[in-house]
Amino acid sequence: MDDKIRMQIIADNITYYRKLKGITQKELSKEVGITASTMTDYMKLRSAPSFGVIQKIADYFGVKKSDIDSTFKDEESTPQEIPSSVSKLNSELNTENHGKWVSYGNELLEEQNTVQEESAEYSSDKVVSIKKKLFKYHVYEKLSAGTGESYFNDWNYDEVYYDEEIDHDFASWIFGDSMEPRFLNGEVALIKDTGFDYDGAIYAVEWDGQTYIKKVKREKDGLRLISLNSKYKDKFAPYDEDPRIIGKIIGSFQPISI
Repeated sequence: MDDKIRMQIIADNITYYRKLKGITQKELSKEVGITASTMTDYMKLRSAPSFGVIQKIADYFGVKKSDIDSTFKDEESTPQEIPSSVSKLNSELNTENHGKWVSYGNELLEEQNTVQEESAEYSSDKVVSIKKKLFKYHVYEKLSAGTGESYFNDWNYDEVYYDEEIDHDFASWIFGDSMEPRFLNGEVALIKDTGFDYDGAIYAVEWDGQTYIKKVKREKDGLRLISLNSKYKDKFAPYDEDPRIIGKIIGSFQPISI
């Protein structure tokens, strides 16, 4: 989906739920912990909220992340192709009718889940809830797996959780599809400050005021930045433009909602 279309959908959904709740943009900004000017940027399509901010907005309104950002795939869902008729509805419905469609879908889902719970059979009168231990990660502003993004901006971060504790120096959101299928849009990248280990490893690289997640190979005159997704061409960062290895990508994960 084109970035502008995605930002428009996010802005429309935020506006719908904000009006439904009867609050102003400024009030919503305060509730989710961002500045009023940042919220204005979202509404004016100058930028898109990070996945952590989308989660906070969804939590505030009591809806799913996908109700705010329709391109987001909920981690509990089984990946599947979205029927063309659904995509057409999602993109063509006006704000009011799109909101009605989402609301009705949520009602149907709640009814479905209620029926399933009532019909479930248990071997005893007690239902035991087993909770996995979750580990907290601080995830900084997005690195790019596409065209490049500002390096960690002003060090604002989102708190996310995962069921495994992985040693790393810092973590960042992945935005873009140039490193698919290994690194997916919306995942958290874990970075270790190792310097350059060897050709062909995946690194976070700062170059010309932007940061990238790429496979890196050293060449005589610079660094070759290679995407795993074949639809993207290589980028070349000459040494005289001072490209810098931020660290090696040692893993990634999809955060767990709590």
